[in-house]
Amino acid sequence: MRLGKDLLNKPIFSMTDGRNLGSVKDIYLNNDLTQITGIFTGQEGMIRRKSYLIPRESVVVFGLDAVLVKNPDVIVEETEQNAAEWTRLSKLRGRGVDTPNGTKVANIGDIVIGEEGNIAGFALAKVHVDGPIADKGAIARSTLIDTGAADGVMTIDLSKAETTDLAAPPSTKEALPDEQ
Repeated sequence: MRLGKDLLNKPIFSMTDGRNLGSVKDIYLNNDLTQITGIFTGQEGMIRRKSYLIPRESVVVFGLDAVLVKNPDVIVEETEQNAAEWTRLSKLRGRGVDTPNGTKVANIGDIVIGEEGNIAGFALAKVHVDGPIADKGAIARSTLIDTGAADGVMTIDLSKAETTDLAAPPSTKEALPDEQ
């Protein structure tokens, strides 16, 4: 497992010809916050700015040093995908996390990415509670009740979050095991 920030600024290479297609500027997630749906590669144009992305199904490997994609033709305009319905990691950061009764728990600092590009959990920033959640610095995706798409605040099952561990809960302050 690794953090979403570890993918940012990684170069993107085509597997067919080795061409450098740019770098990862941001990550798109589905609105259920369960999967990576694409990679934001940036914007172009002076007057009519167009945003570009690479759909998740075109990514072969999220490597430690680079992202490999099928071929150089995988970059598409954001409007060609359902990207308007997706959530970008940059917009997810800072989203509040609370309990069903409204107790502030924390703010989202990053995503924890599983082996297959799934979202295993969330690294926390600005933790407002003491106890197991503060000690872990992360919550598992399975503890979410509401993703916060409607009101901007995620809701978690606090008792479940305190007892459910990620396989290797990363801290935003420490290196992950596979990077040491």
